[in-house]
Amino acid sequence: MIQYDPHKWLDHFFDIRGSLVREIFGRVALCVAWSAGVVAFHKHVHDVAMPSLLHTLMGVAMGMLLVFRTSSSYDRFWEGRKLWGGIVNETRNLVRGASAHLAGNPALLARLTRWTAAFPWAAMHSLRGTDGLGPQAHELPAPAAKEALDAQHTALAVAKNMTDCLREARDAGLISDIVLASLDQNIQQLVDYLGGCERIRKTPMPFAYAVHLRRALVLYCFTLPFAMVETFGWTTVVDVLVLAYTFFGIEEIGVEIEGPFGHDDNDLPLEDICETIHKNLYALAGIEKLNRDALPEGL
Repeated sequence: MIQYDPHKWLDHFFDIRGSLVREIFGRVALCVAWSAGVVAFHKHVHDVAMPSLLHTLMGVAMGMLLVFRTSSSYDRFWEGRKLWGGIVNETRNLVRGASAHLAGNPALLARLTRWTAAFPWAAMHSLRGTDGLGPQAHELPAPAAKEALDAQHTALAVAKNMTDCLREARDAGLISDIVLASLDQNIQQLVDYLGGCERIRKTPMPFAYAVHLRRALVLYCFTLPFAMVETFGWTTVVDVLVLAYTFFGIEEIGVEIEGPFGHDDNDLPLEDICETIHKNLYALAGIEKLNRDALPEGL
């Protein structure tokens, strides 16, 4: 995600990165070239002008379609951000509670904290179709970490290891069944939030709507010169440039933000969120980053 100051226009007004100019340049350029050809044909070969009323009415419908498209996409983007905000909160709550109840067993607390810090990284990789446990993977028990990476769903395997830590604490008499259920509720919430993210990722905009909108955009922009050439002449080329840039840009914004878990410039900063969780949890538990070889036996 690109960070910027919304109050400073000139700082980002001419930026290319993240503005989707590269993505729509081909479509817009083709529209402009087509409009120039239409104007030249109209002036030197044959009159091809058509009434503008159709495009006036169609422009209203296009505006409504594009507003719905971007609104739906932003709902998905914001829902994804709220779900990751929930992941931040639940990981903090889990380690905060565990720090109080597992203070008598620092090794077990450290192991739970490390698995909890690995969950967001595993969730991020799962949403991106990759595998990984984050930069602190070497601090996890090697056999369990490999088993989690080889599992059908790495993030769920990490959640199971977190629950195993709580069960081990209950069996050792450090926490009661009630406290176990309370802390495990945080883990259940983490799994639920991940499920919400997977729902967004695996449910794209309905195919019929996306195809119809794009067909309507192409028809509108490529027939627009015929409706404008009689009135505007060569200025039609500039007018088409402005309208095509606006309409194709709005549609591309919807495409860009409807899947907020990837690597695009306008996607959520998942790496930053995961790193923030990592630092917060280590600070809460009062542990330092250690190499696996330096960990106590069984950690």
